[in-house]
Amino acid sequence: MNEQGANTQRAAARVAVIGGTGMNQWPGLQVIAQHAAQTPYGAPSAPLLDGMLDATPAIFLARHGEGHKIPPHAINYRANLRALADAGVRSVIAIAAVGGIADWFAPGEIAIPYDLIDYTWGREHTYSDGSEGAPLDHVEFTQPYAPALRSVLLDTARASATRIAGQGVMAVTQGPRLESAAEVRRMQRDGADMIGMTGMPEAALARELGLNYACIAVSVNWAAGVKGLGNIHAEIEQSIENGMSKVRALLTAALPEIHSESV
Repeated sequence: MNEQGANTQRAAARVAVIGGTGMNQWPGLQVIAQHAAQTPYGAPSAPLLDGMLDATPAIFLARHGEGHKIPPHAINYRANLRALADAGVRSVIAIAAVGGIADWFAPGEIAIPYDLIDYTWGREHTYSDGSEGAPLDHVEFTQPYAPALRSVLLDTARASATRIAGQGVMAVTQGPRLESAAEVRRMQRDGADMIGMTGMPEAALARELGLNYACIAVSVNWAAGVKGLGNIHAEIEQSIENGMSKVRALLTAALPEIHSESV
């Protein structure tokens, strides 16, 4: 495709999916063009992939880069979100592999979180940093995930018989190491239902840019100490494909609705 055609495709793709562990590629997306974006904050993790999911245009970005090499704390979240906004995206669906804390969130299940707690530190977490003459912006963050976008995901899951285990609160940790059992107990007391490593500052940056942002969380293991001691990595290997197959089914059902409703 020529550059003009690629630009037309990018303008039409109002929905983007950010894939993480277990979804560094998007099977089913017909890639039409790649766009090596540049932003004032540097390059995103990987080229933006412009494509079609059946008849719906979409953009895919591999959060951890090509080959899944960038650890959670080193991701250039500012460049990732800015590149998507510059490409004309209005809604972002973030895929996150997480550890389950709540009893209802077993490995292989998916959830649509409604709130989060940020335990990360040292990440470039805002565009409101005094650079480029930008004014100070105390962005409103009562609901980190866009309610309308979450509603479409939940409604299409029900309509397509894609099982959603629940909703819940996401704890976002620094990584790349997994958490200790005592840390998990603390997060459980704080009200967290699941633990991921990439939800912040991604959600806040999306809010600063005015993007609709929601997350599909995939439980790939029980968080440390929740169900006793086990081989966490073996658990992840066994459960990740089952969960990601549900993610792909939900995206196939939801993207046409998101695109048509412009949520």
